[in-house]
Amino acid sequence: MLARRAWPRASLHNTLSKLVRNAQTAAATPRRDEYAAISDRDIAFFRDVLGDRGVITDPDALQPLNKDWIGKYEGSSRLALKPQNTEQVSQILRHCNANRIAVVPQGGNTGLVGGSVPLFDELLIITGAMNKVLSFDPVLGMLTCEAGCVLEQLDRHVGEQGHTMPLDLGAKGSCQIGGNVSTNAGGLRYLRYGSMHGNVTGLEVVLADGTVLDLMSTLRKDNTGYDLKQLFIGGEGTLGVITKVAMLCPVKPASVQVAYLAVPSFHHAQQVFQKAKQHLGEILSAFEFLDHQSLIMTLKHLPNIKNPLPDIQTPIYLVVETSGSNLEHDFGKLEAFLEEAHNDEIIADGTIAQDSSQQASIWNLRESISEGLRHAGAVYKYDLSLPPNDMYKLVEEMRSRMKHLPVTVVGYGHMGDSNLHLNISAAKYDQEILSHIEPFVYEWTASKKGSISAEHGLGQMKPECITYSKSQEAVDLMGKFKSLLDPNQILNPYKLLPEKNRLYQPAHGHSQQSSAVTR
Repeated sequence: MLARRAWPRASLHNTLSKLVRNAQTAAATPRRDEYAAISDRDIAFFRDVLGDRGVITDPDALQPLNKDWIGKYEGSSRLALKPQNTEQVSQILRHCNANRIAVVPQGGNTGLVGGSVPLFDELLIITGAMNKVLSFDPVLGMLTCEAGCVLEQLDRHVGEQGHTMPLDLGAKGSCQIGGNVSTNAGGLRYLRYGSMHGNVTGLEVVLADGTVLDLMSTLRKDNTGYDLKQLFIGGEGTLGVITKVAMLCPVKPASVQVAYLAVPSFHHAQQVFQKAKQHLGEILSAFEFLDHQSLIMTLKHLPNIKNPLPDIQTPIYLVVETSGSNLEHDFGKLEAFLEEAHNDEIIADGTIAQDSSQQASIWNLRESISEGLRHAGAVYKYDLSLPPNDMYKLVEEMRSRMKHLPVTVVGYGHMGDSNLHLNISAAKYDQEILSHIEPFVYEWTASKKGSISAEHGLGQMKPECITYSKSQEAVDLMGKFKSLLDPNQILNPYKLLPEKNRLYQPAHGHSQQSSAVTR
């Protein structure tokens, strides 16, 4: 059991059914006839490039690659390729572009919006074999590596040299850095270290026609022309396939403290966060929340997860982490903050982890919520950015709206950057349940000037919903970039952009290649 401060108290389903898809999602889009079916001639070409071990045609081996990890999206690709270097990726894409073969890049396949799985029979490019660490500069904290490197292994590698990766995700044992960059992954350290846009200094990207775009700068400052790499960070593989990454890694903190707090309401949680920013300042590295329903679902379905505060029940719980360089200084600041928060009666109880094992136990609870919900059955997941005052109001609104349905509505997420993970758990995917969620969730979010995709991306789940968060003018410009870089529309089709913007064509000066997109 975790060490506890003596504060007085203020008073599987093994297989999921396929998602019932509604007309707002990309899955309502029919397969486009202009994409070629993969032929024996294509497979022979890929075998010449990759060898037999780099070509997967066995249906049993393809099955897990065709399906996302929560069982919500499933395609029917009959071919997956495993390139080992950039040149092989270039040859693959050059061939696919010339022959109109649609392509889906796939890393660890840990996404939640179907971005890394095909809708139909698209060819899969699996990046996991490109997994070399190329260099690490301990003076600058600069890492260069291939896109298939697993996040946890990278964190271990730089950790041996006194540094840490600037992002931390529940899926860190499986997700790959190329996918993290392609989706602009956020995660648990966003409050402290920021986004991929700020931490990635360079990329190598293969464009749709096989051109290798070398943007692999390891400079923190470079103002020569447009910062092209930013187009591919969060581009979800629709503009190019990332093959290498250069990333800034901060110094590994010498002192890490983790507290788990029970608070009477979400309003109190906001007050705790405000006080944490005032008192913890530069050492505050994470501020997460989960509601009681999240806790109960996780404990019920994952018996190895422990409740840090088993003797108290409150509506909201918080995970607060500090990271610094001086144990005595940092622990003293954390204790003073908690003492004042308790005296102000904005926390009901709490515990401070006394060692790394107890810290891991607290973080394991927070990171396992999604897994616990997966074991409960079907899950409708919504990843939203909202003003702090409105974050939990949506959870309460959805509970009221769906009280007559057999569902459990839970809310958790990154309070430090106003990112709500709204999850609705049900026995199975059902059209009636979905009709009570969408488009209401998106409309409600838009009414609060929020974002319908805080960190998960749009994938095949939300491309037709992008204008809830972006102006039509902005979306039109995105379509122009897409058509410029991928005129044959072969890269991760049916995703990220609405159908009409994926098919954008300039009014004048059509090239023969681009004009054939709409033939």
